[in-house]
This record gives sequence, structure tokens and C-alpha cells, in this order.
Amino acid sequence: MASCQLILLTISMLLVSFAIPMITAYEHAPAKPAGKPIDAVVEGLVYCQSCDSYGSWSFTGAKAIAKAKVSVICKDYRRRVSFYKAFEADENGYFYAELKGFKMGHSFLDHPLHSCKVKLVSSPLENCSTFTNVNDGLNGAPLRYEDKTIVRPDYEAVIYTAGPLAFRPAYCPPKAN
Repeated sequence: MASCQLILLTISMLLVSFAIPMITAYEHAPAKPAGKPIDAVVEGLVYCQSCDSYGSWSFTGAKAIAKAKVSVICKDYRRRVSFYKAFEADENGYFYAELKGFKMGHSFLDHPLHSCKVKLVSSPLENCSTFTNVNDGLNGAPLRYEDKTIVRPDYEAVIYTAGPLAFRPAYCPPKAN
């Protein structure tokens, strides 16, 4: 019995002696410098869906819409709008929406993946300005995380993706059978 107690005492002393250097090593670790803020960004593409794809979610024959406008709308866990901003696509129909001013609350539901959606706003093309709900562009396209980040000395961003989104012509001639 005494030998068992002696073995247990020896083992516990060994464990404590290993733990003390670990604790003191962390005490001398350099403090983590205050980091730069990490921005959230949403990117995507806006197209004009061809008449051949009318009624589907196909992008066959689609053309990018330069200067198309989309909006990013975020709501907090109480479903109140916490962020709204419209963004314009470049000449290739690509939008890069920096969510400057977006504040994430303490709730898991306030994270951009859960709280933000992208909606179509307007098309500069008169012949292709009817909204479609391709990829939920009308109701609000959810964001996807595709493990994309930008890390530079002066800037860091996590990039989410939405869409692609599409407008369509107001009139498409009936298809011949």
C-alpha cells in the first residue's frame, strides 16, 4: 500500500515539474501586436442571360453586364438591417464589394455567411434589364465561403462569393418547335 502511494506521489511530482516550465514559457512569450482589421468582401459576376436560356438557370450564351448594380444587405440576428450598400460591376460584370462599416455582433448569426445576401439593383442595358431569380438574385443570393483571402502588409480580407447573377431581356421571341 505504501509503495503504491509512493509511486502515485512520484508520478504527480513529475507531472507538476513538467507543467511549471510550460506555464512560465507562456509568461515570457511576446505579446501579440494589435493586428490590422480584417475586412469582409463579397465578389461575383452579373450577366445578361440569353433568350435561349430563358426560364432556366443556365448561363449558356450569357454576356457580362458592365456597370450593373447589386446591393449587399446584412441583417442582425433580430432580422434588422445592419448593413446596406450598392456596388457597381466593372467592364467585365465583376463586382468587388468591400463591406466597409459592417459590424459583426456577438451572435453567430451576425456572421456575413449567415446575415448577408446580394440582390440585383439595376442594369444599364435597356434591352437586358428584367430581373431574374437565377442564383436567388431577386430574393437575395446567399454568400459562399471558398477559402479565398488577401493578405498584404497593409490590408487583409476574407472574400466571400455570391452568384453569378443575371438580368434577361424583357422580350424573348417564342421558340420554334
